[in-house]
Amino acid sequence: MQYVNLGRSGLKVSRVCFGTSAVGSTSFQQWAINESESRPLFKRALDLGVNFFDTADMYSTGISEQITGTLLNELAPRDQVVIATKVCGPMSEHPNDEGLSRKHIMDSIDASLTRLGTDYVDLYIIHRFDGQTPIEETMEALNDIVRAGKVRYLGASSMAAFQFAKMRFAAEKNGWANFVSMQNLYNLLYREEEREMNPYCVGDGVALTPWSPMARGFFAGNRSRDGGGGTLRAQTDKKAADLFYRDIDFTIAERADEVAKKHGVKAIQIALAWVLKKPGVVSPIIGTVKESYLTDAIAALDIALDDDDMTRLEDLYAARAVFGFDPDGRAA
Repeated sequence: MQYVNLGRSGLKVSRVCFGTSAVGSTSFQQWAINESESRPLFKRALDLGVNFFDTADMYSTGISEQITGTLLNELAPRDQVVIATKVCGPMSEHPNDEGLSRKHIMDSIDASLTRLGTDYVDLYIIHRFDGQTPIEETMEALNDIVRAGKVRYLGASSMAAFQFAKMRFAAEKNGWANFVSMQNLYNLLYREEEREMNPYCVGDGVALTPWSPMARGFFAGNRSRDGGGGTLRAQTDKKAADLFYRDIDFTIAERADEVAKKHGVKAIQIALAWVLKKPGVVSPIIGTVKESYLTDAIAALDIALDDDDMTRLEDLYAARAVFGFDPDGRAA
């Protein structure tokens, strides 16, 4: 395993992060796995040298945090793992149980710590931008929980680059704790982040930790141009169906398969190797329910793509609509 600094911070994280969005309850998503099913995955990740684990309060409405905390407390010393969780998404129908208000942040960090069974979170991520709450209110609240020792570092997830820049400016202007990472949607099939967010983060030393770096499993080769595919997730993942079923997506996947044959690896590994090679990318989030996919992901660290490979993988891309957030507020 390789370890790198998370942006300009001194925090060392594994070059691959284990994401737990599929750890939880089938009522949240049909392909989710429970605690007993998750244990071998967590153990395998630790055995492979992964020290970075990403969850969120809204994943299975807290169940993912509970399982993540239980298994990490069982399998690893607390100081040897980096735990990230998120705040912003709705946790109930109560009007103050979502967003980035001071009230919700203060309530949410305590609830997350309880579910995770820990005194602190290494990386606390705002899951989306909240256009209904003043930026200064959010940033001061985040600074306060850092100063209180409940959070070590701050991160953010998908939003417009100008929103992220305004939040970071507010923190800098007031001497508050600032974001060290950005977890945005970025892969071979969705490269709109290359226009503004990625260059901004590279220029300011903010680590990129992309979500869905392998396009929600699209490069596994189990999707069909007619819709659906050969796995439960392929058949039921509406977000993937909305985003990754264009004809050009299948053509790019076929190109990845050609490059994979050249290297004697799998197309899904090529997709990850491509992300790992891009500027600013520190630790892509690998969310999987299969040990084999996790092992394949770690092996992708050893794939050396040359300039010709990169060109072949990139030259088919066509611009597409922004996905993953609403520039005017928060949205999944």
